Amino acid sequence: MLVELRQAFSDQILYCLSLEDPPQPGNWLRVGEDSFLVLQRCHRYTLCSGQYILASVTLMVQYQQRPVDAVPWLHGWVIGNPNCQFNALSPLIRCAVLPDGPCDSCVHFVLR
Repeated sequence: MLVELRQAFSDQILYCLSLEDPPQPGNWLRVGEDSFLVLQRCHRYTLCSGQYILASVTLMVQYQQRPVDAVPWLHGWVIGNPNCQFNALSPLIRCAVLPDGPCDSCVHFVLR
């Protein structure tokens, strides 16, 4: 499937590639030496013989290395300890109490 990678906020095309299963928002994607966080996924359809078929996917991404303490959680990735009540359960921000981390030495840890 044809996949376009576009820079979020500027809409500049970064890569056009073919992927079997394009990643969902909240996941990281590595292309060569570059690492991206997928923020949004847009589908483009084509009408063929009276039916719409998926023609391509556009991924809105931003350059970002996957943090060392990122862990898979339910729908995607989470930075830090997802069992903490203050964790944002997001690949973008760790928590409100200690956003820069690390979670290991946080004195505010409360089990969710």
